[in-house]
Amino acid sequence: MPIYLPESTATGADSLTPRQIVSELDKYVVGQAAAKRAVAIALRNRMRRQKLPPELAEEVAPKNILMIGPTGVGKTEIARRLARLAQSPFLKVEASKFTEVGYVGRDVESMVRDLVELGVDMVREERLEEVRAKARQNAEDRLLDILLPPPRPIAPDEDPGAAREQQNRTREHFREQLRAQRLDSRTVELDVREKSFPSLEIIAGSSVEEVDINLKDMLPGLFQGRSKKRRMKVPEALEYLTQEEEQKLIDMESVAKAAVVRVEQAGIIFVDEIDKIAGREGSHGPEVSREGVQRDILPIVEGTTVNTKYGMVRTDHILFIAAGAFHVAKPSDLIPELQGRFPIRVELEPLGKDEFVRILTEPRNALVKQYMALMDTEGIDLTFTSDAIQKIADFATIVNERTENIGARRLHTVMEKLLDEISFEGPDLEDKQVVIDEAYVTRMLADIVKNEDLSRYIL
Repeated sequence: MPIYLPESTATGADSLTPRQIVSELDKYVVGQAAAKRAVAIALRNRMRRQKLPPELAEEVAPKNILMIGPTGVGKTEIARRLARLAQSPFLKVEASKFTEVGYVGRDVESMVRDLVELGVDMVREERLEEVRAKARQNAEDRLLDILLPPPRPIAPDEDPGAAREQQNRTREHFREQLRAQRLDSRTVELDVREKSFPSLEIIAGSSVEEVDINLKDMLPGLFQGRSKKRRMKVPEALEYLTQEEEQKLIDMESVAKAAVVRVEQAGIIFVDEIDKIAGREGSHGPEVSREGVQRDILPIVEGTTVNTKYGMVRTDHILFIAAGAFHVAKPSDLIPELQGRFPIRVELEPLGKDEFVRILTEPRNALVKQYMALMDTEGIDLTFTSDAIQKIADFATIVNERTENIGARRLHTVMEKLLDEISFEGPDLEDKQVVIDEAYVTRMLADIVKNEDLSRYIL
């Protein structure tokens, strides 16, 4: 019998072929066909695994990926877009922030706890969508109870059915006015619970989960907060009551269980800067043992059980995508056991002028489209000629070659400098038609690019 992710969002991701996954990634990331192909296969294999019999599915381990390439070529963006496409809990961590057990700093198990928190947020948000209409209805009823006077006693000679009908008509009339926002100017008084967060000091490098203390169970009154009367306008009161009703309708215990299973079966952790913990033999320095951090990460990647406040979480089927520039260290400098846990290795290509031109114009979130939309909010019709885009890409390539190659991130600095005048003077411009051509780009950037010392500081 096939296994399926419980409580998973209905999405077309399950039916996407590797070719279609690559096509979706192409909408946001330029080039890097090999990396897209690798992550597409990894995602498709995860979908295939879910359709296997449970005993066989348990044996199929995810094929973790190691991305090798300079900064700014799309490593993080590929992983982030993949997670969004699969609607999986996704966490990006930097390997250099972790320290070996026994030192002050973040321990590697915290990445799993953070991922579970994200999973809980995802499931809670989905449940909120399901109960939002019901919560709104309940909030309206509570607000109408406050706005309307209490029902009068029914007289002995009065028809009870007719009296109740009259009260219902009045209530529904008020409900229509509430929905039509005709009561927005009225003020009501609500009992609002204050949030109180007691001050707690935890030993550095540890967490509440590690010492296995559930403070909310031990000291329930400490976290409840006190109620106080507060006056607020009807729209604010309706929003507050809706949130209260949403929390009542959601069973957080089932949310936590569903989130843990989703993290275990579909979670993705992106470990950036893994080359920074690749210790080379004979290297000495002030950094905390890098090889020790690798040995701490190893059990997480190969499969272990981590204690979180939502229960025990197994990492056997979490997909790990590691990335690093590997300028100084090499992938072979990682400890052999960790190398073996990343069987798929993909080398990403450095970006040149042609890729920069495409990055500026092709993706859905292309920089040129972003700046045109930003200026449009000021009523400015900003357009770029094709020659101007070629020139921007040319300048970005030159600066990358002369200084530090930071890949596509250089386009952000170049574009900010290029549009500095227009961004500042935009609201005061009389002529709202602005065309960025090759001459304008040259006038704004040529001197900075020629002066290498200046370009180091500005671009």
